[in-house]
Amino acid sequence: MNQLRKTLSLMTVTALLTGISPVILPQNWAMAQDAATPEPAKPDAAKTDAAKSDPDKVLATIGGINITNKEVDQISTDLDPQFAKLPDDQRRLAALAAIIDIKSLAAKAEAEKLDQTPEFKSRLEFLKDRALHNDYFKQQVVDKITDADIRARYDKEIAAMPPQSEVRARHILVKTKEEAEAIIKQLDGGAKFEDVAKEKSTDGSAAQGGDLGYFGPGQMVPEFEKAANALEIGKYTETPVQSQFGFHIIKLEDKRTQQPPAFDQVKDQVKSILIRERYMELVKKERGDLKVEFADPATGAAIKAATEAQQ
Repeated sequence: MNQLRKTLSLMTVTALLTGISPVILPQNWAMAQDAATPEPAKPDAAKTDAAKSDPDKVLATIGGINITNKEVDQISTDLDPQFAKLPDDQRRLAALAAIIDIKSLAAKAEAEKLDQTPEFKSRLEFLKDRALHNDYFKQQVVDKITDADIRARYDKEIAAMPPQSEVRARHILVKTKEEAEAIIKQLDGGAKFEDVAKEKSTDGSAAQGGDLGYFGPGQMVPEFEKAANALEIGKYTETPVQSQFGFHIIKLEDKRTQQPPAFDQVKDQVKSILIRERYMELVKKERGDLKVEFADPATGAAIKAATEAQQ
């Protein structure tokens, strides 16, 4: 338990004070915490929920300073995303342990007047600016994006996508041209493609009779894609098709118009696009109200070029 506390503390300090995500959440945190904590008597559910919902409820006191539910909830949102996978009680316990550790070291640092150094004051000012930046960004961008906005952007992207065809094919892969030619003769003699693929193909799809499923442009090596698209449904290549993997005999099973991804599949990605675009719009607008001067003209030109490239 002590080792886990050490690991947790280091992770949390890294996340909160440097803005760099911790490397990994110990996978045995929940099990170790459960094993080290005696099973308590089951509390009244209503009282427990009420206690959690009271933001001013004091959970611990360190050096005469109260730590409340509100602080625990705030810290919980700053922990590494992996902590979100923990059950609520364990996540809150992790946050409380982190607060205690941070306040312990902070008190020691203040006693040694580390908060009075120019470096600390400069860093504290930056952390303040970053926190304000993040809160303003959340308020003005993230919180204002609705499901309707995401759906509208999805529909717009789908409408702008040109229709593309995709094909379903099987193949038999062998090492030499001679092997491939012999297999084609075998198919010409009436052998079933799927059976031959299972018996002789060296590809991982052999167990499925060489079935590769549906694929669209750019998903296969050029030689394979060109040969597959040139076939009629139900036909196979009359000569071996060479690629970097060996020699293929390809059979075309079907052709169809490629279906766009379902909304639920790409909802998060579409939201991320909207967030980025609206953030850039917001920054561009607010930068316009600031007078920014660069001591080095080359630096100013580089910043301008990088900013324009992002838009």
